[in-house]
Amino acid sequence: MRTLYIDTEFTQLSAERRLISLALVAADGAEFYVELSDGWEQADCSEFVVEVVLPQLDLATHGRPRAEARAALHAFLAGLGALEVVGDALAWDWPLLLELLGAPGLPGNVLGCRQVDDPLGALPGEDIPHHALLDARLLRDLCEGGDD
Repeated sequence: MRTLYIDTEFTQLSAERRLISLALVAADGAEFYVELSDGWEQADCSEFVVEVVLPQLDLATHGRPRAEARAALHAFLAGLGALEVVGDALAWDWPLLLELLGAPGLPGNVLGCRQVDDPLGALPGEDIPHHALLDARLLRDLCEGGDD
């Protein structure tokens, strides 16, 4: 069974959060990364997100409307065979993944999710990029014991 490591960036640490970007990476190098070009506004964002997360976005390269991102995410997941999603903040990331997938829901090959202790928490704060793709790669590397 394949493992995908997840990370997301979102507007604020509250129930009103809105997804900004989502990344899934596998040990074998398979990756999905998207920045949403709709469904959130800068005015929805916390000061931290405005100062740290938003400057790292490249919507011209990675931006997709929510509907297009939903279709691409579903196709990516469905094409991977049996898999589980692993994260260090599933209370935040998993609901955002499900929300992006929408009514079609998870493809049948996604067998579930698993929370890991926060390996990023052991790193100095300046070593955490707060970019969904870079953080998901870092999580994978720490969990898999490799370097990228």
